[in-house]
Amino acid sequence: MTEGNINMVKPYKPGTPAPLSGQYRPAGPRGGFIGSGEITAIQGKPLPPTPRPGQGYVPVDPTKHKK
Repeated sequence: MTEGNINMVKPYKPGTPAPLSGQYRPAGPRGGFIGSGEITAIQGKPLPPTPRPGQGYVPVDPTKHKK
């Protein structure tokens, strides 16, 4: 994913299984980034609670696996 595509993604709600492993940033309901923190999520595991209600997570850096 490129930075341009990531900003168009609707934020994933806390508790939703992560669609991809990688780094996620908190985002507001319209997709704008909030703060500078990031979390690391594992594909299929639930996303953690956000700092404030109404926020979600947007993927910013997917994990790169070597096969």
